[in-house]
Amino acid sequence: MRIDKLLWFLRFAGSRGLAQGWVEEGHIRVNGRRIERCSAAVKVGDIMVLPTHGGVRVIEIVTLPARRGPAPEAQGCYRVLDAAPLAPLARREIEP
Repeated sequence: MRIDKLLWFLRFAGSRGLAQGWVEEGHIRVNGRRIERCSAAVKVGDIMVLPTHGGVRVIEIVTLPARRGPAPEAQGCYRVLDAAPLAPLARREIEP
C-alpha cells in the first residue's frame, strides 16, 4: 500500500494531500530508511517512525486497512512501540 494512503487511512493525516506533503518533506522513516516518495510501499510488519507535535511515535504495521474507517478500526491496524515525548532540554533549545 502507498505510504500516503496508509497515513490517511490510519488517521495520522487529515487528508491524503497533507500525508503527501508530510512524506515529501522527508519526515517519515520506514524500517530505518528516510522516505521522500509518496508512492513508497508499506507492508505488514514494517516499522514506521512518525514525528508528532509532542515528539516521535514509533509504530509497527499489524494489518493493512481496507478503508479509512473510524478511529478504533484504524488503531487496530498498528501497534505503538514507542511514543517518546521530546526531552525538556530539547524543548528549551527549540523555543526562542
